[in-house]
Amino acid sequence: MVNPQDIFTISSQKQFEKIALKVFRYQYENNLVYREFCDFLNTDVQKVKSLPQIPFLPIQFFKSHDVVSNTDVIQETFTSSGTTGMITSKHLVTDVTLYEQSYRLAFSEFYGNIEDYAVLALLPSYLERSGSSLIYMVKDLIELSNNEHSGFYLHNYDELISKLIELDNSGQNVILIGVTYALLDLIEQQNFQLKNTIIMETGGMKGKRKEIIREELHEILCKGFGVASIHSEYGMTELLSQAYSLGNGIFECPAWMQILIRDTEDALTYVNYGKTGGVNVIDLANINSCSFIATQDLGKKQPNNSFEILGRFDNSDIRGCNLMVI
Repeated sequence: MVNPQDIFTISSQKQFEKIALKVFRYQYENNLVYREFCDFLNTDVQKVKSLPQIPFLPIQFFKSHDVVSNTDVIQETFTSSGTTGMITSKHLVTDVTLYEQSYRLAFSEFYGNIEDYAVLALLPSYLERSGSSLIYMVKDLIELSNNEHSGFYLHNYDELISKLIELDNSGQNVILIGVTYALLDLIEQQNFQLKNTIIMETGGMKGKRKEIIREELHEILCKGFGVASIHSEYGMTELLSQAYSLGNGIFECPAWMQILIRDTEDALTYVNYGKTGGVNVIDLANINSCSFIATQDLGKKQPNNSFEILGRFDNSDIRGCNLMVI
């Protein structure tokens, strides 16, 4: 058994690999869905000695199965957003303190003390439904900031505009976390020249606007907010950890999370640095569900372990990913 606290003290690649292999064996033994998937691939657990040899569960399993690695009581069920009639993912969390540790430590690593910021959140499509892991995280960060100005904004753009200008002019450090379409709506109502504010987009047009490429999006947002760069968060319902980009769409992971890039033609092989492929995520904070997930995102990785997200597979493109037969 892996001590969950060891996950958050990882300080080297060797230590990461050692714990990841322990987590793999633990989840093979205790997660029925993952075990059946590994057996379907004829995985010899004893021969798995490195990260690329670990089977990665297609993320769609979170839509069709209960992906859990213990029999503890479910404390939180996080669900993905989706249009009416769409099957959504569900992440059954048996120890929500692992999620809290993961995002608190990662935020501190990338941004420092949360109490140095006023946290403003513009996440209407998430706020209007239940079960959002993003809302859970942002709500906690708002409370931890201990700042009277921190809070959520729904469609009250006029109030948000006034607050943002007032705080920025006062010299207060601000983080505005927003879903992409709502940030675009905001700058259509007001052009800003912000000096003390970080704009963090969480992705997603949610069917509200036409999708545009990241470079164009960030150029529009930089101009509208008067900032030099746009920060981004890479997270999802099925993960308990997030990667962050401090600009230019280059993401970095906390020490307990890593990305591998798989071949788009063969899901069981990997491509070299700088080449585009499918994004596989190792999230060791997912010890109680599944830490090895093959996403539907396309990306590429650099030798320093930073990575870019370039888009998503169409369903018709998921050739080497027809692993859903069990």
